[in-house]
Amino acid sequence: MTDHDADGLPGDPTTAPFWRAAREHRLVLQRCRTCGAHQFYPRPFCLSCFGLDLDWAEASGRATVYSKTTVRIPVIAEMPPPYVVAVVTLDEGPRLTTNLVGSEAAIGERVSVTWRERAGLPPLPVFQRLAGADGDGDTDEQSASQTGAG
Repeated sequence: MTDHDADGLPGDPTTAPFWRAAREHRLVLQRCRTCGAHQFYPRPFCLSCFGLDLDWAEASGRATVYSKTTVRIPVIAEMPPPYVVAVVTLDEGPRLTTNLVGSEAAIGERVSVTWRERAGLPPLPVFQRLAGADGDGDTDEQSASQTGAG
């Protein structure tokens, strides 16, 4: 069981900035000041260059569904089945294991972050299908403007 502080944040200093930002519904990632790589989950060193000079950068909150599965058996009381577990590739590069909510998003479709509230704990980032996504990463409006239609 993870220890939490008085604010409900995990007592791990490496992940604390992520959870503080989550409280504000902001998705942040670690960024290496040496090589510029983004990474998730938080670590004390850069996975790309092994540098130790890391900071936190705001993520766009946009991603592409890399993989997904539907869970149909009860695992925890807070998440009655069925629900979708997915791996999404964030626009900044890292992959994140999450849940897909709302209308069904297919592998390869564009999604954006939203938040699942939890009593006494920071919210969790989950992802939903982008409105008007046409499967190639653009919204219908962007596609129309690029082709001169609309």
